[in-house]
Amino acid sequence: MSPAEEERSLPLPERWPRASKFALSACAAAVAELVTFPLDLTKTRLQMQGEAAVRRAGAAAGRAVPYRGMLRTAAGIAQEEGVRKLWQGATPAVYRHIVYTGVRMVTYEHLRDSVLGRVEGESFPLWKAVVGGMSAGAIGQFFASPTDLVKVQMQMEGKRKLEGKPLRFRGVHHAFLKILSEGGVRGLWAGWVPNVQRAALVNMGDLTTYDSVKHFLLLNTTLVDNSVTHSVSSVCSGLVAAVLGTPADVVKTRIMNQPRDKQGRGLLYKSSMDCLIQTVQGEGFMSLYKGFIPTWMRMAPWSLVFWLTYEQIRRMCGVTSF
Repeated sequence: MSPAEEERSLPLPERWPRASKFALSACAAAVAELVTFPLDLTKTRLQMQGEAAVRRAGAAAGRAVPYRGMLRTAAGIAQEEGVRKLWQGATPAVYRHIVYTGVRMVTYEHLRDSVLGRVEGESFPLWKAVVGGMSAGAIGQFFASPTDLVKVQMQMEGKRKLEGKPLRFRGVHHAFLKILSEGGVRGLWAGWVPNVQRAALVNMGDLTTYDSVKHFLLLNTTLVDNSVTHSVSSVCSGLVAAVLGTPADVVKTRIMNQPRDKQGRGLLYKSSMDCLIQTVQGEGFMSLYKGFIPTWMRMAPWSLVFWLTYEQIRRMCGVTSF
């Protein structure tokens, strides 16, 4: 058998390992995103609540805040906008995770195994896992930033309708085209800096924690590489990711949702640092943790669903465990 024929006879995961891992991680992320999306919508609405810069700019001045907490926010969306609106913006969210999760997972494994030199069956230094997780998250989010922008803006459409404002978008593709026409290509990457910063922090919590906890358990306890180990590791990763990522997530959400001029420049915040300073000065430090509970309540089941699904479909497709 010639080398070419021998290569063609190999299973797909062995012929195209990175493409296969990209596809598998994207599928697992899509499942996790659809299951937990209502919590993401609730979190976004909470993070926009009581925005000091909007009050100073005169928009919605004196308007009563319609929601207060996580449960009342979710119930209010379902009652006033319809249950289906709990999944408003889910399509660009799935698009985003196909790009974001696919890129970050492939990048992390490449950095971990080929660049940072992890050896199977041996402990992996925490600092190397941190470097790999932050780098993979930043790279993945940069490529996925336009889809994240559309997701955030579409999630706020229901609120605009209740306030009597005209809807900005007819659908996902219209949103992309409108943002592109109003702000150019740069407009699609509006808020990418805090977005990438958040992704780096979240992945330092998610990828780094999951990988480190999982292999610590395998090396130092009697647990084996099964669903129990995956569940324990994913719960830890979801909590750490929420603690590290919520402040950057608040800043990212506000920058992405602010009104913009014809050049695509924000009218409320000059930069992510300006948004951070205005938020803390106008609303206090704890405002950076607005939406923390739904963020954590979403990240925990998201991590659980994603990692269990991802590890299982890797095993079913003949790919080694993460």
